[in-house]
Amino acid sequence: MKSFKYVLLGGGTASGYAAREFVQRGVEPGQLCIITSEAVVAYERPALSKGFLLADKPARLPGFHTCVGKGWERQTPEWYAEHGIEYMTSTRVVSADIAGKKLVLDSGEEVGYEKLIVATGARPATLRELGVPGAELEGIHYVREVAEAQALYDAIADCKARSARAVVIGAGYIGMEVAAALAGNGLAVTMVFPGGMLMERLLPPEAASFYEEYYKERGVEVMWGQRGAGFEGEEGRLEAVLLQDGRRIEAGMAVVGIGARVNKELFEGQLDMAKGGIEVDGRLRTSNPDVYAIGDVAAFPLVGYGGQLQRQEHVTNARLSAAHAVSAIMAPEETGDYEYLPFFYSRFFALSWQFYGTNKGKSVMFGDKGAAKFGMYWLAEGRVVGAFLEGGSAEEFGWIKAVALRRPEAPATEERLAAKGLAFAAAVAAQEA
Repeated sequence: MKSFKYVLLGGGTASGYAAREFVQRGVEPGQLCIITSEAVVAYERPALSKGFLLADKPARLPGFHTCVGKGWERQTPEWYAEHGIEYMTSTRVVSADIAGKKLVLDSGEEVGYEKLIVATGARPATLRELGVPGAELEGIHYVREVAEAQALYDAIADCKARSARAVVIGAGYIGMEVAAALAGNGLAVTMVFPGGMLMERLLPPEAASFYEEYYKERGVEVMWGQRGAGFEGEEGRLEAVLLQDGRRIEAGMAVVGIGARVNKELFEGQLDMAKGGIEVDGRLRTSNPDVYAIGDVAAFPLVGYGGQLQRQEHVTNARLSAAHAVSAIMAPEETGDYEYLPFFYSRFFALSWQFYGTNKGKSVMFGDKGAAKFGMYWLAEGRVVGAFLEGGSAEEFGWIKAVALRRPEAPATEERLAAKGLAFAAAVAAQEA
């Protein structure tokens, strides 16, 4: 049995940043092993629904291997080899024995460890597992791994040669970013989703309506209040998407973004679970002291929000939790609890927004939607607890981050806060400085 001091299970963004932290902290050659089912080493996953699908100069590996997302050195396969890290690609772990401190691979080989970091992330929820008729047809795509993104990109040309129509099912990050990318590639795009507004989980209707109108102006048809009820095809290839209300949308391809399933099955019954993932403490340590969990799979106590457990499926959490767990393992005496400020961002068409904090409580809108520069504050118990900004500069995004970090007292009236707009965030940031 091969054995290592440290094993990282999973090859996503979190693993790449954890590997960097191990190297920064002096891991010795032969001590660290990374195991992933993907055929490539860790990369910046957000690129798959953003730069990878661009019509002009699309992003390709090795250009977005970690850790270029932070402006750091690109970690190619050669980088791992140079630092004595064993990287097992195209390798699946079929079982985990936490008590015996070993993993069993699909080859039958066993890998032992002293400390294990679980970075298994999540996988797309599929329409096939929901029993949707026709969900097995060729031409239905999901985007989570680089191979899936490549298949989607290659399918665009085929779709153009057929109907030149694409359907996107879902209106979350994947749905909105992919819909914009497909439209940018010259396809007629229809978005189908069960909710009543784009971005409705984050924004109130008066702000969310801006994005719906923006997409419509760029030729994207929006069908809210609908689900994909089935698919039709010929010779195994997608021809049309069927909606709940009986409508039939001709389509040469469909992209599905209806949520994710956490990859926790290997550890059920062996580690404590919470919030749909693996429960960890402030040092990202699981119920077993030799096992840590990071990224999408980890349910951690949110400092500053009553310590409530929360999972964050976001690249920023993947990066930061990775570094924190490695610090907790290699330098426990200098590592405190993981402090994370909830953060989300997205880019599509010419738009770019960022959000910090929480969107619980009363929302107050400011700015000019007509100029595509506006924002929201959220108020709870007399304080501003969250902030959103569309179309901001790097400095202005820093201002709203300062608001979410400090959670300052709100002005006397909502009207006053709306009138102050970004100036309120600028003042808070100035106090922080």
